[in-house]
Amino acid sequence: MALVSTRPDTRIGHYYPLHALFNTTLMEIYRKNPKSKTYLCFMGKIYFASDFHLGLDAKLKSNEREKLIVQWLDDIKIDASEIFILGDIFDFWFEYKSAVPRGYIRLLGKLAEISDQKIPITIFTGNHDMWLFDYLESELNIPIQRSPITIERQGKTLMIGHGDGLGPGDYKYKMLKKFFANKACQWLFARIHPNFGIGMANFWSQRSRAASTSDGKYLGPDKEWLISYCERQLLSEPNIDYFVFGHRHLCIDYLLSNKKSRYINTGEWLYNQSYAYMEAGQLELTAYKNDSFERFSNYK
Repeated sequence: MALVSTRPDTRIGHYYPLHALFNTTLMEIYRKNPKSKTYLCFMGKIYFASDFHLGLDAKLKSNEREKLIVQWLDDIKIDASEIFILGDIFDFWFEYKSAVPRGYIRLLGKLAEISDQKIPITIFTGNHDMWLFDYLESELNIPIQRSPITIERQGKTLMIGHGDGLGPGDYKYKMLKKFFANKACQWLFARIHPNFGIGMANFWSQRSRAASTSDGKYLGPDKEWLISYCERQLLSEPNIDYFVFGHRHLCIDYLLSNKKSRYINTGEWLYNQSYAYMEAGQLELTAYKNDSFERFSNYK
């Protein structure tokens, strides 16, 4: 049962989860002493999700899926100590100097509410929303990460990111990613009127998704590029306990060759509503309001 503070947040009219009041202090305790049981005692779960692809209809229409994501955020904020969203929140996003894509108000409002409750949120850019710039950071106080990061939480070392462009192969996409990350390319796109630019980008984004043949199919360790990437990273960073990525649109819990580290892929919300959570150093995959979700594991 989650504890709730009796001190109301006078700015937004909600009550803080009690653990949120201790977040800053406990994170500082943990940084000074990663084995501190104080941190594990008071802090709640760490949540990881990716690939919402809002703006694209799938099993549910985009606005219905957005409502479901907001329900999920409402449920997890009760015991969340930290939330990581690992990219592709939107099927397309571009921030003009004085305009952003319309819609997604429910999600942005909920993220603002959770951020105001002092529950840390970190968002990673994905291949579909790599043109997230400073809007969410300046308006919602949510930091944006553009490449994988390594962190320590609950006595474990994690590498976290979206997962696109990592590992061997996929050279065509890696070239495109460099092109789209180019400042000159971004400047030129910003010159296009949003009515045309966003419509054109949405068209190509949906064509890209329709052309994908690997979503939902486990290809084996030799062809799963993120497994290859994790194995290679362990050669230089053998202390990593968990590699947590999205992008793949497939729930994967894979025990790596050192028989200690695990590669976790959080899957997607187009059909499965899957996510991962970490509690007391243990990381698990599950799904929200979907008892039939499937995951691949090589050891369970």
